[in-house]
Amino acid sequence: MNPENEIMNKKKVIRRTILHALYDREINGNKTRMNCMKSAYQVINPNCTIINVEKPPCFLRKFTPDGSHFIAFSQDQLYIEVYAYLGCSMAAKLLKNYEENCIGQENGDVVRKRIFESLFQLKFRVLVAAEGEQLNRECSLFSDRSSYVILGSVGPIPRNVILKYNDVFTNNEAVTPNLLLPLENYTIHLINIKKGVVCQRIHFKADKISLSHNQGVYLFKDKLAILSVQHQIIHVYNLFRSRFYLLRKIGRFCFDNDLAFISSVHTDILAEDYKARNESFINGLKNKLMVFLYKKAERESEVAGTQYPLRRFYQYYDQFISLRMWKMQLLDVDNMIIRYASEDVVTAKIQEPSTQASYFMIYNMTTATVLNVYENTSSDLLRGYEYFCDTFRNPCLNPNGFMPCSPSNNIYSRDSHEKFKNTMLNARFGGTMEANKRILGQLPIAAQSFSCSPYLDTSLYSYDEKWVSPMERPKVVGEYPIRFYSRESGTLSFYLYTSVSRNRPTQDRRRLVAFTFHPTDPFAISVQRDNLEYIVNFHIRKVYLPE
Repeated sequence: MNPENEIMNKKKVIRRTILHALYDREINGNKTRMNCMKSAYQVINPNCTIINVEKPPCFLRKFTPDGSHFIAFSQDQLYIEVYAYLGCSMAAKLLKNYEENCIGQENGDVVRKRIFESLFQLKFRVLVAAEGEQLNRECSLFSDRSSYVILGSVGPIPRNVILKYNDVFTNNEAVTPNLLLPLENYTIHLINIKKGVVCQRIHFKADKISLSHNQGVYLFKDKLAILSVQHQIIHVYNLFRSRFYLLRKIGRFCFDNDLAFISSVHTDILAEDYKARNESFINGLKNKLMVFLYKKAERESEVAGTQYPLRRFYQYYDQFISLRMWKMQLLDVDNMIIRYASEDVVTAKIQEPSTQASYFMIYNMTTATVLNVYENTSSDLLRGYEYFCDTFRNPCLNPNGFMPCSPSNNIYSRDSHEKFKNTMLNARFGGTMEANKRILGQLPIAAQSFSCSPYLDTSLYSYDEKWVSPMERPKVVGEYPIRFYSRESGTLSFYLYTSVSRNRPTQDRRRLVAFTFHPTDPFAISVQRDNLEYIVNFHIRKVYLPE
């Protein structure tokens, strides 16, 4: 064997201990602060799972970005419960006499009953939802300093309320409701977590807003954007001193003074009996899209010396006019990305919307300028997403500076991304366009949908992203525990048990599990649905201290 390879192999299998990590953090040496933090997380990990934890009758949701509080919804989905997180060390006495790494009903009944109250303390229970509405358990947005949380509630329109035609079709871009996309009443709530009070409510009557997984609401710093799919309007608010202030409505108009400008030409627009749904001209935002596409085709015609690009524009003119806003997200305080698709896709009439044609528009809402328009098969947009993935994700940094790994900041995530893309390229009926369409189908990315836990950092640990990943979405329950391997040594570091019994593999492949990781501590919560009940598992750091 080559002596150099032998030395490298010996270095690879060296296992770090907590003493090494503490020593490096104390003297710092030639390492940066982040490297010292990472070395500590390689030896301190959630090495114990408590199966089927007893908890209060509530739905567990998420930690605040600073990790100091935990948010849960009451069982009737009317209240929000704010728990103070006390830290993993508060459970040390409960776990010190257990040598096993998986504590279940047979060997840890006391731990199962007392672990929740050891880690969490109820601070507030706030009535949030209005009468006739229920909170959406998959909708929650936190402010930068973890002082506020934004929730959404939805309820059916009362039977005694008769909707007028003008209330449903408020402009000529409004979509037609159907059984798959019924109109409902929505309310956006602003809650002060530190005081436990509801600061403000914003009501949207007879509308359609996608609250699940924050798809229709987006928070970037102090800017909140809400997409009304029914009325094709983006409402932009500014969060200031516990209140939301409306900045602009983007859709029929792009500026506040657009109505005054148009009324100087069309004086009838100010009449009381004026029907905006009967307008023959294109609304403001769609007009800017059409103008950009026309000028782009005109430039391409001049460069190519042929009228073919312009003829293509006129060929698909009716298709462009029929496009509707489907999803959106804020890229920064000024720019947003809006995804357009056909009305059948927007109103959920098509079973596989990702296979349909759609367009991405980069729009500056401050100057009301269209920066660019891409098809959902664009290689240029895919390249921009790969190299500037964090700009699209807008991740929240945890208190120690960790951010979710992505193809643009992590070589292992980039390698996983390239493998997925190559699979699409080489698959049957695949190819470049199909691969681009599948990857760009992730855009726009929902707000705060990625975990910043260091234990999901692929530069620290290697794990199968089929069972758990930084993206906070339910995964299929695996037959065996999830293994985490150290990147530095290549050895097994810890397990995450998800099944009810560690000795009985899971047979039902349809069961899903959702993970919620603490942003800094070696603690995670997994919730899986078993028939009509939810099974909660705690994954926590345990040190065996026999008496």
